[in-house]
Amino acid sequence: MTKLIKSLKQRRFFIIAFISLASGLTGSPVFAEESKGVALKVLGVAQDAGYPQLNCYQPHCMPGWGDFHKRRLATSLAVIDKAVRQKFLFEATPDIKQQLYVLNQYAADAQYPLAGIVLTHAHIGHYTGLMHLGREAAGTETIPVYVMPRMEKFLHNNGPWSQLVSLNNIVLKTLKSNHVTELTKQLKIIPLLVPHRDEYSETVGYKIIGPHKTALFIPDIDKWQKWGVNIKALLTTVDYAFIDGTFYSANELPSRNMLEIPHPFVSESLQFFGNLSSRQKKKLFFIHFNHSNPLLWDWNKAGKAAIGKVQQAGFNVATEGMV
Repeated sequence: MTKLIKSLKQRRFFIIAFISLASGLTGSPVFAEESKGVALKVLGVAQDAGYPQLNCYQPHCMPGWGDFHKRRLATSLAVIDKAVRQKFLFEATPDIKQQLYVLNQYAADAQYPLAGIVLTHAHIGHYTGLMHLGREAAGTETIPVYVMPRMEKFLHNNGPWSQLVSLNNIVLKTLKSNHVTELTKQLKIIPLLVPHRDEYSETVGYKIIGPHKTALFIPDIDKWQKWGVNIKALLTTVDYAFIDGTFYSANELPSRNMLEIPHPFVSESLQFFGNLSSRQKKKLFFIHFNHSNPLLWDWNKAGKAAIGKVQQAGFNVATEGMV
């Protein structure tokens, strides 16, 4: 029975059953031994720098400094293939240590070794966690890292990342836009080029395809209207969509030129996707929240109001604690 898993409340951890589970597992953890399915898990929901962010001592950041439970990790997904006992990480964030620890509690490394890391682009919240794979830390051996061509060249030609390659801590696997890559027999990915600030690499989102369910993951994009893809039509081909929700509105960072850091504001996305059917809206989960985005602040009035507005419009807010 395919269903949204409603268990495992530990460590603010959002779990989505990614394919059919055995009929007798209703309400059971996705990692029950009987299951041979694929699970997708949200390991983090914040923008690259996490929450609270460096040098942010404004009132909206102080709860995160004072209360560990209010902190949020950089956006990352994990996908676990139960049948072959392998797990894959989407994004190598600065918070990779905590995220792999949490993941290990549900899919222990001894039974579910990390079989690959899939990267979207070369902004700090999406690849710098690779540093922990080197000889100074984990000293991994030949971990496959799936990247686009410019990203492959960037990692191969620039230290310290090039040392990870030369020491075989990682093995770069080059992807091609709009082409299917098989991670396992029942788990595939398709990279989708999206417009973004491509200083060091191209930027992609992914279709993550299981045997019965498909998810879309687009944590970064400039604006939906700039993309040469009909995102609304694309949504009809997936079951879940985790999309860029970096900023809620244009006035969040008065000291910054928002044109230099373009993203679709959540307020814009609510309008842009507003004519979708309720069924299509339910697929959408906003993710990748900047520290200034009230969708992170589920403990205060402003945050609850912002979250409520998104939910009343028929959409969802991805959180590490959502079950």
